[in-house]
Amino acid sequence: MRSRPKFISFFAGARGLDIGLEKAGLKCIAANEIDPSACDTIRTNEPQLKLYSEDVRAVTAERLLADLDVKVGELFAVVGGPPCQAFSTAGRRLGLNDHRGNVFLHFLDLIHELRPKYAVFENVRGLLSAPLHHRPHLKRGIDAPALEDDEQPGGALKLILSLLRRSGYEVTFTLYNTANFGVPQSRERLVFIASRDGERVPHLSPTHDAKAANGLLPWVSFREAVEPLKGVEHHFASFPLKRMEYYKLLKAGQNWRNLPEDIQSVAMGDSFKSGGGKTGFYRRLAWDKPSPTLVTRPNMKATDLCHPKELRPLSIEEYAAIQTFPATYRFSGRLDDQYRQIGNAVPCHFAYQIGQHLLRFDAGQNVGGEKSARLSRYVNTDEASWIGAVKPNASPGLFDVVDGECV
Repeated sequence: MRSRPKFISFFAGARGLDIGLEKAGLKCIAANEIDPSACDTIRTNEPQLKLYSEDVRAVTAERLLADLDVKVGELFAVVGGPPCQAFSTAGRRLGLNDHRGNVFLHFLDLIHELRPKYAVFENVRGLLSAPLHHRPHLKRGIDAPALEDDEQPGGALKLILSLLRRSGYEVTFTLYNTANFGVPQSRERLVFIASRDGERVPHLSPTHDAKAANGLLPWVSFREAVEPLKGVEHHFASFPLKRMEYYKLLKAGQNWRNLPEDIQSVAMGDSFKSGGGKTGFYRRLAWDKPSPTLVTRPNMKATDLCHPKELRPLSIEEYAAIQTFPATYRFSGRLDDQYRQIGNAVPCHFAYQIGQHLLRFDAGQNVGGEKSARLSRYVNTDEASWIGAVKPNASPGLFDVVDGECV
């Protein structure tokens, strides 16, 4: 029997990505994670797994090769989810200047030194536009100097692609909505697949569609996701009493805009006059749609995730079901720790489809691949159209690295 292809996982968290890849047929031989609660979760569920519970920057390729008795180039894959906060559009957007961005660069160094056949990693949409150096908005404007090259949108991703290409990897990426792959959650994430041997791995083909068009299956709803939880004890955070009074006025699928007009401004406070859609305020989930993107806490006012009927946030058990974790999987730490681990994870079922896709491609099967326009509601989110949008008439191969800078 052929041995299962081996991979190492970095920034493993609660292991959503690993679980899906293993279900597809790969074998994780080691994992790295620094968060104590996530490490406890890994030890609880996988006590035999080699775990590096420390800063990834202390984990060197030389150490891994010796500990795991593997040689350079033997690994099937290196996978991970480098911290997304440095690139999130909701954060300060320090990009690769942020210490979390620097761990991203160390992750790329490990790929360069370990030489796996493939590398798979995911990140937030904000990475598409993150600069190498962020100029605060207060220092911009008509009278301010023009943005320097390293302050232009997309600089961080240009550098990432250049470093991978310098290491000999062909890279494809696009923004996927996991609802299009049978996950009961509308969650948009960039997925990168780098191939060492010169072939470009196609994008995944969707299996589901919002309207079940083109012979695809319909999206999986919140109701379907939590159906197996009947009779299960739920553990959940709480809403402030005042917020619960407003939730009593709302039905499944509604939010603050469905409150009586005379109390909307009172309920929203200063946020009432702010811009944006504000759809996360006083948000009850719909029964017959996928969940919105799970956040690290379901009771934050601007990103509430309230049960469709009950006066409470989503429970840990519902979070895990939405992220398609196995029913037997257990999470360690305080309630907030568990929410954070689950909310940050790659949905296991989506990871399973990534694994199947990669194994089929590696076996020489025709895996097709759809254009990214069918995979996400955004445009210019795949490697070809993104390059054209950021630098017209350029291809990924035209970016180079000189003394660590992208040119």
